[in-house]
Amino acid sequence: MCGRFTLTVDPTELAQLFAINEFVADAYEKSYNIAPSQKVLSVIESKGKRKAGLLQWGLIPRWADPTKMKPFINARSETLNEKRSFRHLNRNRCVILADSFYEWKREDGKKKPIRFMFNDGKPFAFAGLWDRYQREGQTVYTCTIITTPPNQLVESVHNRMPAILDEQTISEWLSPENREWSQLQALLKPYAAEKMKKYEVSSIVNSPKNNSVECIKPL
Repeated sequence: MCGRFTLTVDPTELAQLFAINEFVADAYEKSYNIAPSQKVLSVIESKGKRKAGLLQWGLIPRWADPTKMKPFINARSETLNEKRSFRHLNRNRCVILADSFYEWKREDGKKKPIRFMFNDGKPFAFAGLWDRYQREGQTVYTCTIITTPPNQLVESVHNRMPAILDEQTISEWLSPENREWSQLQALLKPYAAEKMKKYEVSSIVNSPKNNSVECIKPL
């Protein structure tokens, strides 16, 4: 599962790193503690251009009644084409930008938050799916983060991790020409553990109300 992450990078840097042609997320703000139901910075590809905008984290399929279901925060990579909620979304692919994510390790009856990030501290992209539904005459755009089995760094803390894409697989994942689930699922693998690091952070991360640089400081 991926239930909390961060994005603390300036839009200009993000646009350069991810070859974003159009940045339409006027309300984008840095965050040290992004939680489900909040807006997350996502990128899609349309007509050969990459566009960045805000999607609501927690996917609600277009056919569902949003008042009668719990949004999908995550989607398992292994069963994307088997679940009714996701299999129609093979064209609705996005990446969700982050520069770290949190997982909680159980020790001595307590849950300790651990921050995972790249060794060089650079931002990266989670593989995601998006959909839209109508509510009170408005169109609501939602998304989910895809997860994979953990790599060796994450497995001591949690049994799942977000599907992180590199430069090549971002292009393949976003390409509208790729529509076969078998080819797309092959891109969704545990990210290389040797390229990542982790450290324990303060328990203030446990509450999404706390959103400051104190969330990412090592203990």
